[in-house]
Amino acid sequence: MKIRRYKKVNKSLGFFANNFGFRQPYQLLVDGTFCLAALNNKINVANDVPKYLQSEVKLITTPCAIMETENLGPKLNGALAILKNYVVHKCGHERRPVTGSACIGSMVSGENSSHYIVCTQDRDLQEKLRNLPGVPLLYLHTKTPVLEQPCEVSLQRAQEKASVINCTELEKVHKMKKQAGLAVQEEVKPKRRKKKGPNPMSCKKKQRKVQNNPIQKKESRPDMEKRKKVRIPQHVRQEMLKRTVQKICQETT
Repeated sequence: MKIRRYKKVNKSLGFFANNFGFRQPYQLLVDGTFCLAALNNKINVANDVPKYLQSEVKLITTPCAIMETENLGPKLNGALAILKNYVVHKCGHERRPVTGSACIGSMVSGENSSHYIVCTQDRDLQEKLRNLPGVPLLYLHTKTPVLEQPCEVSLQRAQEKASVINCTELEKVHKMKKQAGLAVQEEVKPKRRKKKGPNPMSCKKKQRKVQNNPIQKKESRPDMEKRKKVRIPQHVRQEMLKRTVQKICQETT
């Protein structure tokens, strides 16, 4: 099961790296709900998450996420202590702080140009992030981290980018050909296929015509048939000789 899970992770990270420019070390944007779930399940985020992703990571949070965790009371003091160990990025809400979900949503808006991987257990925030292209989502399922597969919006945006890149590459190739004097002005017309004869394997073999030649072949007649030779046994021949001799003797006498 571990090998299959790591293959899925590598496939998802490869997708975001090839289509949206993600590079190591990956920036993990963490909120208080993720730290609370890690504390309850006894998961060390700094050690277990890099092992799961098999790559270098950089754990990041925002001032709004820290303030929201502080306002939720002493039950989240452990999650708050974990969250304060991470690098704090400026989110632009210093004067008017907002909720952690709104802050994270604003940081990954558009096409997530900063290439954040969002780590959250907030279901509402997860649903919003699934509608944004190029935003990987990481959450905890009991004691195992899970990197969600790319959503449909990300897949569609990747296809659009691929088609645009192909068109631009073709234009560059045509320009380079024109500069080198290799461009063909006249359009090459497709060759028309000639009509082919019937398949010789499917045709019947030609039957030879029988010519009536009287010289080569004579008509068969019953009187011209060869007579079969009748062999006379030897004892019958001897008898016949004896009789003929007797007749000759009688005639002489």
